[in-house]
Amino acid sequence: MPTYDLDIVFDCHDPHRLASFWLTALNGYDFPGSDPDRPAGSPPAGFATWEAWADSMDMPAEARNLGRTIIDSAGRRPDIFFLAVPEDKVGKNRMHLDIKVSKGLPAERVRDCQDMEAARLVAAGATSRRRVEEADGGSHLILQDPEGNEFCVI
Repeated sequence: MPTYDLDIVFDCHDPHRLASFWLTALNGYDFPGSDPDRPAGSPPAGFATWEAWADSMDMPAEARNLGRTIIDSAGRRPDIFFLAVPEDKVGKNRMHLDIKVSKGLPAERVRDCQDMEAARLVAAGATSRRRVEEADGGSHLILQDPEGNEFCVI
């Protein structure tokens, strides 16, 4: 039986904005072609802005934000695509991402680590929704990205 790769795809209104948020949320991801010697999200070497890069490619203005891709710089995690769609998100996600920030930490440090990560993501554009208390004494936080997609910090 063949082995398949996995990509994650978000439908959204503003692919660049949402991809930029997830670049902040997921360390080690970047735009394809970005200069590895510059911060994540930077345009390719030789260009001061992504607009300058798009101009050099003769890309029409109306096509510049139809989609974005972010890739794991180490090549171990799925590529994530952000595609422009006209319709709004309606209802709760049926699938979501978990950002694991407390894996391997002692129990007494987990909440602080989750709270610090949630504060960082809220500063980047996320919305904090609530903390969920688990039956085993643990907990996780539910947040939304800038377009309302739920995700958890665990």
